[in-house]
Amino acid sequence: MAWGSVCALIVVFAAFTSTVTGNSEGDALYALRRSFNDPDNVLQSWDPNLVNPCTWFHITCDQDNHVTRVDLGNSKLSGHLVPELGKLERLQYLELYKNNIQGPIPAEIGNLKNLISLDLYNNNITGNIPSTLGKLKSIVFMRLNDNHLTGRIPRELVGISSLKVLDVSNNNLCGTIPTTGPFEHIPLSNFENNPRLEGPELLGLASYDTNCS
Repeated sequence: MAWGSVCALIVVFAAFTSTVTGNSEGDALYALRRSFNDPDNVLQSWDPNLVNPCTWFHITCDQDNHVTRVDLGNSKLSGHLVPELGKLERLQYLELYKNNIQGPIPAEIGNLKNLISLDLYNNNITGNIPSTLGKLKSIVFMRLNDNHLTGRIPRELVGISSLKVLDVSNNNLCGTIPTTGPFEHIPLSNFENNPRLEGPELLGLASYDTNCS
């Protein structure tokens, strides 16, 4: 095969790969759109027929047309988060605060290895904090406050050295507060107003699931 033909094939393959990747991310976001009630039509531009979602409002992409930011804070959205969000592999910022989102946090959020900020505060999210969030090794900000979360604070979060801000106040968490890793520097006020959450754990002297039965 001539070298020119090989180069042409490489270009076509690269374009095909880019299109498939874009569609995969667009499909994931369109699944989120379908799960939401959107009274102000803020998601009207989210058209699944486009090659990728980089032209949609409230979406930011990098130079390779990968989604890096979803910013839908304070948008009057209701509905549920979807596991397809875990397919946004380059996502750095997931901003869904101050809406009326219900249901659990999908475990698949833990697949977002580039995520820097997870802002789900001021919603009506229920269920446990998934232990898979401990896989978010780039996370700096995790704000889950003012929801209806239950269960314990996952000990998997202790291993995230990048975590600087964790706020789980105003939920219904139980058990004890971790004291190692990033938790050494997180103020106790970020855990307040969880009636069943006890004080900082005494390592070796307190059960992690105290008050969780």
